[in-house]
Amino acid sequence: MNLTEIVTSSCEETEEAGRKFAGELEKGAFVAFYGDLGAGKTAFVRGMGKVLCPDAEVCSPSYSIVNEYRKDGKTVIYHVDAYRISDEDDLYSTGFYDFAEDPEATVAVEWSEKIPYALPENAIKVTIEKTGDSTRKITIERSGENS
Repeated sequence: MNLTEIVTSSCEETEEAGRKFAGELEKGAFVAFYGDLGAGKTAFVRGMGKVLCPDAEVCSPSYSIVNEYRKDGKTVIYHVDAYRISDEDDLYSTGFYDFAEDPEATVAVEWSEKIPYALPENAIKVTIEKTGDSTRKITIERSGENS
């Protein structure tokens, strides 16, 4: 297991952490996000998007549940908000099990604690904790082949 800790002091720094993280990802990565409301999960994914899909305007998928971001006509990021997922049938209806195994796209799931049964073993776990009004502690945990 490989742990990385990052401390940020603004939304912009959290986005920058996401940019750096995305630069190290392989195609087909699955990233499971954990953290309270307003912790910075979407800001981190927005930073990832600036590297993986520069023309996309990454925003929270709270109402749509899944946002797809495309580059050159291909989906490169599936951004999921699992907060309102209540069971496996709900998750299935989003198409999750189809796109979660896309070898060409990154899957970023906010509120992963709501769907532990659906997370792959090789998921990269990103936990974002509020440590102050604008400060965050970001812990990235890689296991197995992602170490």
